[in-house]
Amino acid sequence: MINLNKDNLYTQPLANPSAFEFDAAVVQVFPDMIQRSVPGYQTIITAIGLLAARFTPKYGVCYDLGCSLGAVSLSMQKQLDSSCKIIAVDNSPAMIEKLKPAITSKHQQAKIELIHADIRDIEIHNASVVVLNFTLQFIPINDRLKFLQKIYQGLSAGGILILSEKLCFENPQQQRLHTEMHHLFKQAQGYSAMEISQKRSALENVLIPETLFQHQQRLYTAGFNSSEVWFQYFNFASMIALK
Repeated sequence: MINLNKDNLYTQPLANPSAFEFDAAVVQVFPDMIQRSVPGYQTIITAIGLLAARFTPKYGVCYDLGCSLGAVSLSMQKQLDSSCKIIAVDNSPAMIEKLKPAITSKHQQAKIELIHADIRDIEIHNASVVVLNFTLQFIPINDRLKFLQKIYQGLSAGGILILSEKLCFENPQQQRLHTEMHHLFKQAQGYSAMEISQKRSALENVLIPETLFQHQQRLYTAGFNSSEVWFQYFNFASMIALK
């Protein structure tokens, strides 16, 4: 079990917040940070486990790309039997080291294979489920289509991609509304206005959101025959793309 240390990284004024990265400081508070920053996060995590059980046959393989501290992998592991395998990948050494002690496998559970690598470099083979849970948004926009095409090619027929992302909106009123509501959500979780502002500055040019239309058009171009939103809470959404 990963310890839940309180996120206090932005409680003090910073003259120039550095670009956000998944370093040791973030890793120490990440579970608290993600729960208090992403509306509906735990609901998404639980549902991904259920979706994995629905789409993964015996001896199936699931990929958790950008696994961070393994919430998705552990959720899937709870639902899959020992014949299945979960390949969890992250490029943050601090994340991988923190996650290692939490990776255990009882005889009736799927095995989790942990890999430290850039997810764009991973070969994907015979995947029943691939998960990008708030991961694609950190990949340069020009790399996203090629990456999704690679995932599509690595999925088995009937497999799925679960894609969770922070969205932006073409309509300025909708964009302002959802941004405001996200800030109110974070305030309700105990973040101050200064913390929210400094975190937003740190993420600028690091996390690049897109519209739902842009995501769905790219998924179609990558080869997926269908993609639909199954969950949305303000400007955070999760989609299922079918092969």
